[in-house]
Amino acid sequence: MSEHPSVPPRVAESAGWIRGVVGQLHRRLRQVDNAEILTPTQTAVLNRLHREGPGTQAELAAAEHVRQQSMAATLGVLDTLGYLNRTRDPADGRRVVISLSDLGAKTVIGIRQHRDEWLAAALADELTEDELETVRRALPLLQRIAQR
Repeated sequence: MSEHPSVPPRVAESAGWIRGVVGQLHRRLRQVDNAEILTPTQTAVLNRLHREGPGTQAELAAAEHVRQQSMAATLGVLDTLGYLNRTRDPADGRRVVISLSDLGAKTVIGIRQHRDEWLAAALADELTEDELETVRRALPLLQRIAQR
């Protein structure tokens, strides 16, 4: 049953189906990451640093909605793996700014490439040309919803 009274049951059912499928696809893509060496949280932090640039531990914790202690543990593992650089903030020497090392950036790119390759193979193996075209036509619509 929809919480919004003007949403027809068919639309509410579609919303649930889309949410479920997107979640399932997201989980499946995480499974193909980096031979499961990295946790989803570690991968999310690497992706955030790649996408948004350097940040402090506090900024990363807030962005990922975790406690600073949890972020410290995550960053510790990523640092040990050689994926991070830590530098003092030139404007405030008390702050440590965290960024991706060259290895960290290569890892993020590799994870994305691995996901894309898996998804491309799945699309090619599972869908006919007509089905693939249907998915392609739906993507701008889903993107419009996601950007709402």
